[in-house]
Amino acid sequence: MKLPVSTEWVLHCATTLAQLEPGDSASAAQLAAYYDLPGPYLTKQLKALVNAGVLTAATGPRGGFRLAHPAAEITLLRIVEAVDGAAPPYECREIRQAGKGALPAADCRETCVLAAKMAEAHQAWRSSLDAVSLADILGSLPATAPARTRSKLKG
Repeated sequence: MKLPVSTEWVLHCATTLAQLEPGDSASAAQLAAYYDLPGPYLTKQLKALVNAGVLTAATGPRGGFRLAHPAAEITLLRIVEAVDGAAPPYECREIRQAGKGALPAADCRETCVLAAKMAEAHQAWRSSLDAVSLADILGSLPATAPARTRSKLKG
């Protein structure tokens, strides 16, 4: 499975926002500069996180984006699905029933074993991401990371 590059962006941006002091926010322009990303496209992705309830956004001089919930309540799965959706990446089109090698309908009553295995893999991937919160990610960062992140965002 290959996810769009924007998935990396939103995962990093959410982790960055999780490092801010409570009540602080960062603008899309600050985050774009921090990671050298295209601002308008990043803004679109951040708005998808707002629409999904992962982030909140405020306008004005102290406006910007911040987490909508504590970091412990935001999973990687929630972030990924906010921008990439929840649809499984594999769709069985039942080609086992087409062409010269077509199986009889009686042999196709059960779900295709390949479709079943792909569904299992997708569920394992989802479960893995759902088991990791932003707080877990923060816990694995060097102790100096949050202070560095905050200073670089302001500078």
